[in-house]
Amino acid sequence: MQAFIQLPNTTDRVDLYAALLPQTTALLQGERDPIANMANMTAVLRAAFGWHWVGFYRVVGDELVLGPFQGPVACTRIAFGKGVCGTAWKEKRTIVVEDVDAFPGHIACSSLSRSEIVVPVFNSEGHVAAVLDVDSDQLAEFGPNDAQALEALCELLRPII
Repeated sequence: MQAFIQLPNTTDRVDLYAALLPQTTALLQGERDPIANMANMTAVLRAAFGWHWVGFYRVVGDELVLGPFQGPVACTRIAFGKGVCGTAWKEKRTIVVEDVDAFPGHIACSSLSRSEIVVPVFNSEGHVAAVLDVDSDQLAEFGPNDAQALEALCELLRPII
């Protein structure tokens, strides 16, 4: 297991993601505990990008329950289909929100959050087992490159979640 991440000296997200994917793969390799792997992934993403909040919500019954995260305290439970996280779970797709105030039913866990991306994490049977939630204090922080790269990173969790 690799116990550190080396970030390239760049602010280009495509380059950062390209460097992070193989390193995160190595970091998670051999660890079978999904909570440990989610915790390390949140730490990697927060260190690389400095986003306001990075974390996972796990599917537990009919709601999402807060999992490993980096950032300020967060909402603990989110109902199926509610807010951005519950909607991503329900629709089984990544949702990019340029302005959280414009998203109907947005759940404001932090008044500092301005934009958000939520990526469903699928288990080996193809069911949503968790969602990766990333919040920024900047408007329109996330785009297609983020969606694609974060989906690839979440795919690393599929065999063990």
